[in-house]
Amino acid sequence: MEKIENYLDNVDEKRRESFRHLYNVIKNNMPIGFEEEFLYGMISFVVPLKTYPKGYLDRKDEPIPFISLAAQKNHIALYHMGIMGQESLLTWFQEEYSRQVPTKLNMGKSCIRMTNVKNIPYDLIGELVTKISLEEWIESYEHYTDKKKR
Repeated sequence: MEKIENYLDNVDEKRRESFRHLYNVIKNNMPIGFEEEFLYGMISFVVPLKTYPKGYLDRKDEPIPFISLAAQKNHIALYHMGIMGQESLLTWFQEEYSRQVPTKLNMGKSCIRMTNVKNIPYDLIGELVTKISLEEWIESYEHYTDKKKR
């Protein structure tokens, strides 16, 4: 937790308050079972190794990432791995985002980039976080990795 607090304290001053607010929204809406870690240089919510000992991509020392939050040079990045694998969730999020936010969605496969802190849809992100349970995420992850092995 010390690494996470240090990270939060060192976010660029212009975005620090918004970043911390978004972090709290994510943390407070995270489904039961996920744990918070500092992983890949970001604040991450993961499937803990005690729950899934095989680890991420069979790395027994690395938990499966679910959602990560990072302060990049020009934006706040929210990585939501579930969006990448669930088309219906992605569609829902894109539609709700366009209804609620006046600016265009800036998004990669799993990365939502927020460049203007005035337009961060905190309530929408909070709802997005609740859409996949720990069990559903493990099932989705296994389905994706099994497909890649074929």
